Amino acid sequence: MTSLQGKTLFITGATRGIGHAIGVRAAQDGANIVVAAKTTEPHPKLPGTIYTAAEDMERAGGKALALPVDVRDDGGLRDAMEAAAEAFGGIDILVNNASALSLTDTPSTPMKRYDLIMGINVRGTFAATQAALPYLKQAANPHILTLSPPLDMNPRWFRDSTAYTMSKFGMSMCVIGHAAEFAQYGIAVNGLWPRTFISTAALKLVPGMDWETARTPEILADCAHIVLTRDARTCTGNLFLDEEVLASEGIADLDKYRNHPDKPLAIDFFVDGFGE
Repeated sequence: MTSLQGKTLFITGATRGIGHAIGVRAAQDGANIVVAAKTTEPHPKLPGTIYTAAEDMERAGGKALALPVDVRDDGGLRDAMEAAAEAFGGIDILVNNASALSLTDTPSTPMKRYDLIMGINVRGTFAATQAALPYLKQAANPHILTLSPPLDMNPRWFRDSTAYTMSKFGMSMCVIGHAAEFAQYGIAVNGLWPRTFISTAALKLVPGMDWETARTPEILADCAHIVLTRDARTCTGNLFLDEEVLASEGIADLDKYRNHPDKPLAIDFFVDGFGE
């Protein structure tokens, strides 16, 4: 399978950034995109709403449904899955993209912030997966794709941001666990993470981050497309890096994804070479 035409993707946090780019790429195939996120009114610092994102998907060639969803709300998630299945006849793919960032050490992490990042990142991934499962069981070539990093217990990843690292690694642990658990249903579960920083609106909020040293979200959108069109029974249980996915398809020239042709690329969190 090389196209997502007619497939229904439920994407959490699809208003902007990586989730938005994955939705637009799938829509170019003629897919149905469920934009499941919280932003119903314009944010003072971040562009877009679920409604403008849905319009973008439809302009790209797909069909779209904007649903206000907080992944911490179990009932809201279940209702959104039901509405998506009713609108498009089922759900083929879940993309766990919603995530909260907090690069703070333990004394600087208020428990309210701890609860937020754990609630969105780990619990939200688990809850969305649970809510989607009945529909994915009925789909042809069903996939779950989670935006989470390779697992690495090196203390360097925990030293300055224990809570955030726990939350992101928790998402990756969901990938490993659910891949094994859902293999009996033929549901693929994989993780995807960028080797370099990605120029999302959230990245602008990271102090000292140089936008020009990052790649565009389209690199992850193209990687997601590759993974989501693979055989679900054989492509599962992986924590992919984007460059590895592209290399597996013989794609080596990644210059089109650079924000600046000459600036050295900044390696992302949880990847060897970060901070060097």
